[in-house]
Parts: sequence; C-alpha cells; structure tokens
Amino acid sequence: MSAPWAAVVVNYEAGDALTACVTSLLADDSAGGAPEVVVVDNGSTDGSVARLRADHPDVAVITPGTNAGYAAAANRGIAATTAAVVAVCNPDLVVRPGTGAAMLGAFADPGVAAAGPRILEPDGTTYPSARRDPGLAVAVGHAALGRIRPDNRWTRAYQGRDADPGVARDVDWVSGAAVWCRRRALADVGGWDEGYFMYLEDVDLAWRLRGAGWRIRYEPAGVVVHEQGRSTRRHPVRMVVAHHRASLRFCARRWHGVRRLLLVPAAGFLGVRAGVAALGAALAARRQRRGGPTGSR
Repeated sequence: MSAPWAAVVVNYEAGDALTACVTSLLADDSAGGAPEVVVVDNGSTDGSVARLRADHPDVAVITPGTNAGYAAAANRGIAATTAAVVAVCNPDLVVRPGTGAAMLGAFADPGVAAAGPRILEPDGTTYPSARRDPGLAVAVGHAALGRIRPDNRWTRAYQGRDADPGVARDVDWVSGAAVWCRRRALADVGGWDEGYFMYLEDVDLAWRLRGAGWRIRYEPAGVVVHEQGRSTRRHPVRMVVAHHRASLRFCARRWHGVRRLLLVPAAGFLGVRAGVAALGAALAARRQRRGGPTGSR
C-alpha cells in the first residue's frame, strides 16, 4: 500500500531537530497512514544524519555531495517520491498530529497547487507564513523599514498580519518552511527554481504556479511548530548575501520592458542593504560568541 502523501526534509546541520522533525512526520497517520519521508542532506557535518539513521534506519537519506541550495534539494527529494502530494519541510520543525489529513483536505479542490499550514513559533505565537505578492511599492517599503520599524504598513501588508490566522483562504504564497505541493502542478512549472540558493524560492514557485492558473491555499487546520533559523544562523553573513541575491534574481525574472531599467537602482539598493545587514549579522554573531546580548528576537 502506497503512502497517502510524501515529505521531503531538506537538512543542513539541524542537529537533533532533524530526528525530531522526521519522528513527528512519521507519527502523523491522520491521512490514512504515515507519509513516505525522504531526507536530502546538503553536506551536514554535525552528526545530524547519523543520529537520524540510528533512530529511523528505514528513512531514505539522499546526500548530493554538495550544497546546491534549498530548491535543488527539494527537487531531488521530490523526484525520489511518488505520492500525488508531497510536502517540502525545513528540518527544524515539528508537525502536530492531524496535520497530514488537514493539508491533504486542501487538495480536494482540483485548482489548488500548494498549501501551507499554520506555523507556530516555539512560544506559541503564529508566524505570518501566508503572504501577499511583494509588489514594487510594498517590497520597497518593507525592505527599507522592516528591520527598524517592523509594524510599518508595508511590512504588515506584505506579511498579511491583518488577516485572521485561524481562517483558511487563498493567498499569493506560503512559506517554504512547510509547504504541501501537488506533484502535477509542480510538473507544470518545472519544479522549484534551482537558481535560488536560499530564500524567495517559495515566492517564485507560487508566482509561477499562479501564472499557470493554479491557486495557493493557507490551511490553518494543519499546524507545525518551527524553530526559525536553526540552520541558517550558523552562517549569518552568507545567508544575508544569499537573501539579497535572491531578491535581485526575483526582480529580474518579473520585471519586463521599461521596468527592467529599475534593476540597476534595485541592485544598488540591495547591495547597500545587504552590506548593512551583513555587518549587523557579523557583529551580532561576535557578541553571541562572547556571551553578550545579540539583539535578535
């Protein structure tokens, strides 16, 4: 009997969190059985894969031999599964019981290509994972003020903070930290874009799916608890650079005609913002190593 759905966990030095994530996935048999789970490890050296294999020797682990990024790992894992619906997950999350059935229920609508669950922070607060498409004005406002005034109107609009997190709805995109995808829809758009190393690959995927006539759904009846940034905090400066490179790639893919003239000032703005953010990340990491406050949430 085939599994009712599949899950791909993209791992990079998640420590014990990887085993906890896989354990929670396998324990959720609410959809009529446990999912097929595949782990794609992007070159971890922290022993996380060894610990997983000790606890779950039957779970398939794919080791590409290089860290080609989140999207490439997602595609590799999806290709190794067969279920009609496949989730792509970060390794630092725990799936609550009943989530499998709730998420598969969203795909009863044949127009739904992807669906995201309610994502909780470890303290129980809801992470704004169901968001609107970052148009130019909203993107600029959020990029300029998101770090210094996180409650500004552009960031609130971009993150969908004024929507009721308990209500299921169609959205522009959902966080790639935990997203269930219809295999046929992924095939329609060629899967995840491997040109993104990290960040915005989820925004890009949803944008292409919607362009192909599919819909994106937020389903809060499915719940995961996510410890944000467990893997990325190990390389804060690299992640800042990757984020801004991804932003420029996304703009370049979307802007056509006269709007492409904006790529030059956009590159300059993103370069300055990346430099400031990278400096802040480096200083915060140094303070953390010395045992002082980091200033991060």
